Amino acid sequence: MRRMFHPFRNSAGNLGPLEQRLLDGLWARGSATVRELVESGYEDLAYTTVMTTLDRLFKKGVLTRSEEGRAFRYAPRFSCDEFHREAAGHAFRQLLDASPASSLPLSFLVEILGERDAQLLDDLRKLVERKRRELNSREAGQRETGSARPGRKETE
Repeated sequence: MRRMFHPFRNSAGNLGPLEQRLLDGLWARGSATVRELVESGYEDLAYTTVMTTLDRLFKKGVLTRSEEGRAFRYAPRFSCDEFHREAAGHAFRQLLDASPASSLPLSFLVEILGERDAQLLDDLRKLVERKRRELNSREAGQRETGSARPGRKETE
């Protein structure tokens, strides 16, 4: 899978409450200038606070911006689902990298899923099976074309 958020990988899951609030507002609106946000539900925030926060989100790679007169129009670079998917993926990668045995975080994941909802365990099983089929299909295709994956031994 292609990772989308290289510029702000360390920030994806670590947005502050104000950053998250403004990002939620932009997801709801699609795009906005600082003034539009302040005048439509963020009256409790100073104009300069909103401006600074949006600029920080832009510099983190979370937002895009385009000039509109003397102001900038900000828009989320990714959908809410894309953003949360990447943040969750980053958290899982950190968890797996932090443990000397990758089975330890996986056992915690299975335990947590079981505590939340048994259906999630079935969903996980289906995802694992789908990924195995995808990998097996890919490996079969590579054997047919004679191109083995680097760093992986053929098992024939």
